[in-house]
Order: sequence, then C-alpha cells, then structure tokens
Amino acid sequence: MKKVIYSMLGAGLLCLSSCGGQTQTEQTPAVDKSSAKNQVIETIMTRRSVRKYLPQPVNRDTMQMILDCGIHAPNGQNKQSWAVRVVDNPEFINGITEVYKKLNPKMAEDPGFKNMFRNAPTVVFIANDTSYDMSQIDCGLLGENMILSAWSMGIGSCCLGSPIRFMKTEPQVADYLKRLNIPEGYELLYCIAFGYPDESPAAKPRDASKVMFVE
Repeated sequence: MKKVIYSMLGAGLLCLSSCGGQTQTEQTPAVDKSSAKNQVIETIMTRRSVRKYLPQPVNRDTMQMILDCGIHAPNGQNKQSWAVRVVDNPEFINGITEVYKKLNPKMAEDPGFKNMFRNAPTVVFIANDTSYDMSQIDCGLLGENMILSAWSMGIGSCCLGSPIRFMKTEPQVADYLKRLNIPEGYELLYCIAFGYPDESPAAKPRDASKVMFVE
C-alpha cells in the first residue's frame, strides 16, 4: 500500500485526475485489461463514499500519512491556502452532536444515529483562505489526496458539507468552532469523515457524456 501513497506524492500536477502514477520514463498507460494493474488507477476507480464506520478512530500514524498526502496536493503558487484540523476526541464529536440532536430531534429517533459526521470516529475540518480566490480549489485538491490515500490503506471517508453549515450558523456550537482555532482570514469550507468501513457501497453510475474533447 505504501507504493500507492508514494506514487501519489511523486506524481506531477493534477496527478489524481490524470492518474499519473507511472515513473518519469513512462507514458500514461492505456486502460487495458491485459496489462498489469496500475495501483493509482485502481484506487481511484474502486473508491467509495462510506457512511457506516466501525467505532474505533483511525490510528494516528495512519492518519498522519493521510494528512501528509493531503498537504502534498498541487496548489496555486504554493500558497498552501488551507488550514486543517483533525478531531478524534469523542468528547468533541459527541458534544457537538448533542447540540445538533436537541435542535434536530428527529435525528435522535434513529437508533443508528451516533454522531452528525456519519458516525465517523475521526473528522478532518478544512478551512480556506478567503483572501485568495483559488483557495477553495486548493482545499478540494487537498481533500482528494487524503481521500484516495486513505482508501489505499483501507480507510473509508465521506466529504460532508451540512455539519459545517450547522457549525457556522448555530450560535450554540460557537465554543466548538473556537476550539478548532481556525486562523484569522480563513473560513471552514467542508469536513471529511474518516474511519474503518462497516459497509461496502456499490458504485454509482457516472455520466460520461459530461466529458468531451474539444477539437
């Protein structure tokens, strides 16, 4: 699995979208069932959004590797215009969830509902630099690197927006937002749930007609 991760880190600009896990002397390989598997491509094509997790948090050594992959994402002018905060503290996750449940009592009626982050035990919060107009793109690339490297190591994930909307608009969770210590000039953009999968989701269809070559 380490081979996959280092392939991602060593690839050039937009390696995740172009699947550039090959060595410097190779050309991008054609997708051919008879050829040897490209592990980067396999990771991209098999990745699924996971919404059910085992209770234990992601091992911190593993999580650190995922974060290192994230900050090696391509980004404009090497500004690295993101702020990343990792929470695997049950007190934080359960505390903010209790506030959410009080304001959304129907969610508490679901016996399978444990926390507002799809029950994930580890959550990564990502904030963007509001002074840089390409920062949101940089933060998206950061997240994709983390998601793919996590999947290559057997860690599931799911990008989430609604918890951030709740945290930014609900005064009762202001203390939790403050604990994230987001730098001045940055704003929470989205979060990613991480954990050991407790489900194997099927692939959803993709609309290939939205992609075309322009002559």
